[in-house]
Amino acid sequence: MNPFRLDSQVLEFVRQTESFSADLPPDPPLADIRAAYDRMCASFAQAHPAGLQAKNGALHAKNPDRVLAVRSYATPEAVPGRVVLYFHGGGFVVGGLESHDSICADLAAGGDVALVALDYRLSPEHHFPAALDDAEAAYEDLLDSHQRVIVAGDSAGATLAVALCLRLRAKGRPMPWAQLVIYPMLHPDFRRALGGPKQNAPLLPANSLEFYVSAYLGKTPGVITDPEIMPLAAREFSGLPPAAVFAAEADPLAQDSHDYAAALKESGVAVVLHAGHGLVHGYLRGRTVSDQIAMAFSAIVSSLHGFAHGGRA
Repeated sequence: MNPFRLDSQVLEFVRQTESFSADLPPDPPLADIRAAYDRMCASFAQAHPAGLQAKNGALHAKNPDRVLAVRSYATPEAVPGRVVLYFHGGGFVVGGLESHDSICADLAAGGDVALVALDYRLSPEHHFPAALDDAEAAYEDLLDSHQRVIVAGDSAGATLAVALCLRLRAKGRPMPWAQLVIYPMLHPDFRRALGGPKQNAPLLPANSLEFYVSAYLGKTPGVITDPEIMPLAAREFSGLPPAAVFAAEADPLAQDSHDYAAALKESGVAVVLHAGHGLVHGYLRGRTVSDQIAMAFSAIVSSLHGFAHGGRA
């Protein structure tokens, strides 16, 4: 059965991805979930593009008690004074600098831009707002040395990018130059896809969202009213930075991207929405095994290059 009409290459990407969790027992230990995720990510990783420089480092966030681990990427063509701050996906529970290393390297090289990937604190060891606090601290640190900071992320990392923009607006702080968000989770009712046509989407069935949200908050929530957790709880979005929003069609979170793009447009914010036809949640790492994913990744790189080099396109 292929109810989402995914092409054969995307289906193969799904099969390869799911193979790494096939042997996990019901309700596996968190350590086993993380280990399986890391093995899956490593299986799709590519060598860094030629000429790309990458190094581990730390941001001190103006706080001697909190050091933020980061990995920085840059090409010789990267424009000085401009940087992408990238937040990895993983439901706030899994992932880190290694899981998204290959993705970040290809984004930096393709966009000819300096990129800093943040190793923010994970749940359930660190509940909300720890990850968002880390995102804010990293942004403030980078803002001291860069005229333009673009915030970007995928999945939970995209949620953090949008939530950070809202927090900065509320504090009257300088806005990021732009935001690039890839299949984010944003809606206050994260269960809304249950019972709908996308509830059993591959790689992220709708009933798995409660696990991630509960781990992030330290409790099982109802409808969420805090926009720093689910940004579409905000009343309006004026003053936010221009955005490129990338959805995945076969994803219980697909409508979140559409709703966010519509809300930005209604508030007068420049936004471009890519619907992600025929794509699944987590598709970034499949860019070398699927022509359709490769095209989507190329569009992401193009948006990033446009934000970093001159205009906000």
